[in-house]
Amino acid sequence: MAGHDHSHGSHSHGGHGGHGGHAHAPKNFGPAFAIGILLNTGFVVVEAAYGYLSNSMSLVADAGHNLSDVLGLAAAWIAAILVRRRASARFTYGYRGSSILAALFNAVFLLIAMGAVIWEALVRLVHPEPVAGTIVMVVAAIGILVNGVTAWLFASGAKGDINIRGAFLHMVADAAVSAGVVIAGLVIQLTGLAWIDPAVSLAIAGLVVWATWGLLRDSVAMSLDAVPPEISPEAVTGFLRGRPGVIDLHDLHIWPMSTTSVALTVHLVIAEDHPGNGFLAETAEGLRTRFGIGHATLQIEAAGGPACRLAEACAA
Repeated sequence: MAGHDHSHGSHSHGGHGGHGGHAHAPKNFGPAFAIGILLNTGFVVVEAAYGYLSNSMSLVADAGHNLSDVLGLAAAWIAAILVRRRASARFTYGYRGSSILAALFNAVFLLIAMGAVIWEALVRLVHPEPVAGTIVMVVAAIGILVNGVTAWLFASGAKGDINIRGAFLHMVADAAVSAGVVIAGLVIQLTGLAWIDPAVSLAIAGLVVWATWGLLRDSVAMSLDAVPPEISPEAVTGFLRGRPGVIDLHDLHIWPMSTTSVALTVHLVIAEDHPGNGFLAETAEGLRTRFGIGHATLQIEAAGGPACRLAEACAA
């Protein structure tokens, strides 16, 4: 491939097309992360203690869920800091992938925690134990307040940043779960049916597992450099083939550099001479605005030149 031009069409890290330029937004939410972690940590301690004292598995289940929220917020905060670190000779993309690792960690930890909750709840269903319904209602009501305040802290960034939106929606969901625990406490108080408590804890755990499964699936796919689901490789290929002078392409790769930025590399075979920097800039801008691909590397190859080894490998 001697003489072929390896051109970086776009390294515009500030914005990422359809994603609203949110790659750097977490830096503005440092105080929100800190307050959210502090509030939720305090509530986890209170909820777990009163869950144990009141013999309530639903409170313990919710405490486990809120503990995962604390770890999730901490991991997201650490990842947001690492993502901003500059690239080095060893880590040439910087630490952007840390956000993917944080998501994978959160998913695995949460599933393990919920497995333990489900096991204990099943035991309680077989052997119900009396539950202090009033304590359950009061503590869960505090949970609604804590999760609601935490969600409010992230509300301003929920539209423009997918990571912040995820934190916001997670906190809103947690407030809803706490509301469910309040209802369980009320039913227990009115009916005296102790099995309501483990049944609610199973429902909470099932909801969390259902919600977490998507996170696990997506984070595993991202860690394996899968094309983001919102991007169609066929559409990208069609766009590139439609560019002036392009008669063929090969070695197309699209992968997530982080949870908020996408990269692309491709070899474009051009009928004539090198199309110039204007072609590269326009192609990169099209990839950014149409597909949210903000880091495009385009290699230009002249038609009729020496066969590209990678083209042969892709055809094999």
